[in-house]
Amino acid sequence: MLDGAIIVWFILTGASLAFVVWDSVSNGVTSWVQRLAWILVTAYTGPVGVFFYLLACRRPFPGAHDRYTRAVWKQSLNSEMHCLAGDATGILIAASIVPAFGLSNGWDATIEYLAGFVCGLFIFQALMMLPMYAGNYFMAVRKTFFAETVSMNFVMAGMIPTMVVLASIWEGSDDPLQPAFWFRMSLASIVGGVFAYPVNYWLVKNHLKHGCMTLPNADGPAPGRGHRSPEPAVTGLVRGPHDEQSPPSSHGGNQQEAMMMKSLPFYQMALWVFTSFAVLLIALYVTNHWAPIRFAMAS
Repeated sequence: MLDGAIIVWFILTGASLAFVVWDSVSNGVTSWVQRLAWILVTAYTGPVGVFFYLLACRRPFPGAHDRYTRAVWKQSLNSEMHCLAGDATGILIAASIVPAFGLSNGWDATIEYLAGFVCGLFIFQALMMLPMYAGNYFMAVRKTFFAETVSMNFVMAGMIPTMVVLASIWEGSDDPLQPAFWFRMSLASIVGGVFAYPVNYWLVKNHLKHGCMTLPNADGPAPGRGHRSPEPAVTGLVRGPHDEQSPPSSHGGNQQEAMMMKSLPFYQMALWVFTSFAVLLIALYVTNHWAPIRFAMAS
């Protein structure tokens, strides 16, 4: 029965991925970063990914994207996709390689965490947000470090326990050459996304992390949340049709002011980073009671 469920899952995932790729090309009005993030997340989460793509990102009809994605919960989902896509990609790459070294699950999880962090921060956050910071890569790393670290630790607090527990009770699911491995990673990605959503909601609501990016001159900029797309810096599209006069926002300023990212005092950022690591360690401590985490060479 489980083999049949995996086959059905892969069929649904293939269909979901094909739809998101097609829609991103033919109907997409977001930046290429946002489209790539949703494509990767759908590849990892299948029908769950396409369900939330339809709810939070897809343009329902021309001219409606900014209004459709305006809600904070939708902005938060779009924001989380950057983190989840980068983290899950790094973890998947590492998880596909580390079994060959015969390491214990503790070392596997550590390497996967580091791979997810490097991929999430240095590629899906800093490198792809480079145009927002005038091409200064080190500034992009510094500006995205806090949000990526906090968000990623919550993603990991969901993904790693799921991966470790399932691997301990599901024979063959740690072998990247077996379908069970990819199904296990899909389940872990879904759990990680669910676990990290509340903190992404908080980050976006408080303008500490960007939300959805609607390309200027494509469907109008999404008002009130998130950065303006980095695409104008690349393509030369400096202004969109709604940029000349920004309407007042619910925060009392104009639209451009509302879209600017804010920052916390250093001690508050340090406290949030510490808390995120504490949540991750607690999740691993609880996991250890279900599936012991070992840091020794596997026999």
